[in-house]
Amino acid sequence: MAHEHVVEKNVPDAFINTGLDRWLHARGASSIVIVGVSTNNSVENTARTAGNLGFKTFVVSDATYAYAKTDFNGVERSADEVHAMALSNLDGEYAKIIHSGDALNKVHSLV
Repeated sequence: MAHEHVVEKNVPDAFINTGLDRWLHARGASSIVIVGVSTNNSVENTARTAGNLGFKTFVVSDATYAYAKTDFNGVERSADEVHAMALSNLDGEYAKIIHSGDALNKVHSLV
């Protein structure tokens, strides 16, 4: 949409070389909500940076997903396992993991 800010990213982190942090700070944003693909890649990287930059960061668990992947030991992990581990890596340290219903309720309480 014409009024939406579009961030073009070239690495799996929406903050790297995009000016997103400046754009958010200029608008007084202190919290962000992250959705998207893939939980263990772009979502996790963006959430880590957001947390490190001081944003109160929320990752919506049922609005993100991952793909099946073979781990370092050669064990095939399902998409659900990869997704759950990525969320676990973030939870409490870089972000708060929430469900879409919680995110929508927050938005509706602000309107």
